[in-house]
Amino acid sequence: MARACFLMQVKPERLEEYLAAHEVWAEMLEAIRAVGLSNYSLFCRPDGLIVGCLEGDNIRDSLRRLGETEVNARWQAGMAEFFAAGSGDLESGGLQWLEEYFHTD
Repeated sequence: MARACFLMQVKPERLEEYLAAHEVWAEMLEAIRAVGLSNYSLFCRPDGLIVGCLEGDNIRDSLRRLGETEVNARWQAGMAEFFAAGSGDLESGGLQWLEEYFHTD
């Protein structure tokens, strides 16, 4: 199982709205699991920086497949207004991937 971590930037002035709107639908959670992703967590700073961590056998392929689903298209469309230009969009390279260099387990 591989782990990955990424950064996205929410518009700081929209952070509270974003957090309130981020009630993940059951069908979106099912789609995330169906493509093989698990242990998915999001963290935020007050300036709108979002840190995401997740696990899967082939994370980038799983995210590609998730990106092809109708439910993901609806989810992304609803969340797009909260993100800084170019951030949060996998296809345009809007996720900044972080390299893991230490893990205790």
